[in-house]
Amino acid sequence: MNRSPEALPLSIDGLKMSFGDHRVLDGIQLDVEPGEILVLLGPSGCGKTTLLRTVAGLERPVGGTISIGSRCVVGAGTWVAPERRRIGMVFQDWALFPHLSVARNVAYGLARAERGNGRVHEVLDTVGLTEFGGRTPATLSGGQQQRVALARALAPRPSVLLLDEPFSNLDTALRVDLRTEIHRILLELGITAVFVTHDQEEAFVLGDRVAVMHDGHIEQVATPADLYMRPATRWVASFVGTVNLLAGDGLGARADTPIGAIPLTESHRGAIEVLVRPEDLHISDGDQAEVELVEYYGHDVMLLVRLQDGTRLSVRTPPSFMASRGDRVQVNYRGTCTAAFPAST
Repeated sequence: MNRSPEALPLSIDGLKMSFGDHRVLDGIQLDVEPGEILVLLGPSGCGKTTLLRTVAGLERPVGGTISIGSRCVVGAGTWVAPERRRIGMVFQDWALFPHLSVARNVAYGLARAERGNGRVHEVLDTVGLTEFGGRTPATLSGGQQQRVALARALAPRPSVLLLDEPFSNLDTALRVDLRTEIHRILLELGITAVFVTHDQEEAFVLGDRVAVMHDGHIEQVATPADLYMRPATRWVASFVGTVNLLAGDGLGARADTPIGAIPLTESHRGAIEVLVRPEDLHISDGDQAEVELVEYYGHDVMLLVRLQDGTRLSVRTPPSFMASRGDRVQVNYRGTCTAAFPAST
């Protein structure tokens, strides 16, 4: 991993945050390695933005510690002001000063002695806006304004960079292009970064690891591949990606299901729900199920099929597979060992 000399680890231990009687963060434990991009993924209201703001010093927790490198910035009797934490933050709404030029926006967080030493030009070059220093934010596109916000956060050479859903105000095409560009910049700089999103595709593309949050706590921290293939809980399995939770009977290393035997990563006995990803199912001619819905995406096709017992399954097929509503088909499992969970009551 490319690592910036300024990059430091971030450690959060037992962090608690409440607004009145409402507990928003409930004992958060999280470690981010130097130069790592960690993504906080979760539904609206799960506490991910509050966690980011608490790390930045914009909210004051009721318990726990936060350390940047070897320095404790939050703890018993310790509170370091936001401007002294060496943390950069890119906000959801960019928060640029409309009356200042691009260059002066970027220079805002720098010490006076640094404003004329070329640092502003350097970071504008990093984000591809060298020629825009004299412009005002209102004359820029949304993507360009987001780059200015990133340049301003990078200018003071932060040890940790925090990004709070920075692409949410952009249209889809621009969002994808800018995401790729900022991902490249972060990797080249080797900066420690924590990125908040509710978009699962965004989390998987950007994150070296992803921390899935739910109701103020972290359900699982893992690489995108591990999260997708080996979710720790039924909730994570349902939240991350498209999933079928197929009723089955655990028989040790395999499960008996309506579409046949499925191998399991761990031994289970009795009533379970088996995680089946749509791409692990294979469709062929037959009379086992009926195609109820066809969704064509170009790179693949998603089918919704109904088994004879009423079970509905999502099946991902290549675009070359031709199916129509009402077709009768056979469904078979073609994946490797998969996770299972006790049957929900």
